[in-house]
Amino acid sequence: MTFPVRTPDHSPRAVFAREASPSQRSFLPSFRPILRLAAPARFAAGGVLAALMLTLAMPGAAQTNGKPRTKVAQAVLEEEVVPQRYANHPDVDAFINDLVARDGFDRGELQKVFSRVVFSQTAARLAAPPATTAKKNWQVYQSRFLDGMRINNGVRFWNENSAALARASQEFGVPEEIIVAIIGVETIYGRNMGNFRTIDALTTLAFDYPAARNRTERMALFRKELESLLLYARDRGIDPFSLYGSYAGAIGIPQFMPSSIREYAVDYSGNGKINLTGDAADAIGSVGNFLKLHGWEANRPVIWHIAPDPGSQGVAEAGADGRPEPHWKLQDFIKAGLLMNESKLDVGAELGTPVLIVDLPTPGQPTQYRVGLQNFYVLTRYNRSFFYAMAVYELSTAIKAARAP
Repeated sequence: MTFPVRTPDHSPRAVFAREASPSQRSFLPSFRPILRLAAPARFAAGGVLAALMLTLAMPGAAQTNGKPRTKVAQAVLEEEVVPQRYANHPDVDAFINDLVARDGFDRGELQKVFSRVVFSQTAARLAAPPATTAKKNWQVYQSRFLDGMRINNGVRFWNENSAALARASQEFGVPEEIIVAIIGVETIYGRNMGNFRTIDALTTLAFDYPAARNRTERMALFRKELESLLLYARDRGIDPFSLYGSYAGAIGIPQFMPSSIREYAVDYSGNGKINLTGDAADAIGSVGNFLKLHGWEANRPVIWHIAPDPGSQGVAEAGADGRPEPHWKLQDFIKAGLLMNESKLDVGAELGTPVLIVDLPTPGQPTQYRVGLQNFYVLTRYNRSFFYAMAVYELSTAIKAARAP
């Protein structure tokens, strides 16, 4: 059988920042501090470029005369602040009309909300397409997430939340280590949830998305997320200006977009509230619920390993068409000569199993291949990248091994 060959786009920017799934945000956590300025009245009619000098005191390991020496770093941050940019804005006014007609919002209340929204130049800059596209590099990407810090903190997070994780695993059929690894990749277990005011970021990208080939589609998508944010805030009695997250609008420990919060988030601590920012149990239950509703199969593998012989690798290369859903049968590859590297796998019993080929390229080295199953596909629903899904899987196995007695 002949397999079509196509090189998939696994760039972290190929699907960005949690737009169609809760994980669409930038892959790598950003530790860039953003200071949100309240707009003085004298700036009401224009933009101001605020250059902020921060002095960050960081305890260092070096010592002087037996005493810890403090390292001091300075960072200059720039963010254009345009107060009332979205007040009496034609596109925003049309958006308000839609929400009034579709969702029953009060027009005056929405006008007040958007008169307070601030344009975020930083969010717009971070959303801009890169000037040049770097080659995909699995080993570099892998090293960013499979490190001692994430593994050790993953064990700690698991131990501290073992009851909620065990309950979620039983209820949703998702292994504890998978839920832990997703949270570890997303926010380092809640350490880096983002510090952009969500309504500012979403409004900026909904109406001032930077120049891009698909700018119209992106703005439409962010307008849907902005609508979801306003609905969520109204339904839950939350001040929309109180929510903070990534530059693309992802919120909380699991980095859910507003639409995903409304559809998949659960009150797993049983206190009558959904709090993805401060309640680890809610984050754990919500991740489990998301994966289950996207088709997670309990007690089934995520990937299978392929034998390293040239023939098997060649068959895998031919079948790597970039499609994330399982659309081949394992027997298609076995008949073509692919050998598996799984000692406990009953190949004959799995010949009819739907699979895909996962390719993990690194420049200058042979591309690595895996056989992906339904659960691998489900991980790509959280973030639509083979690299992301594989990093979650490998981190999960490392955390589980580190926690074992």
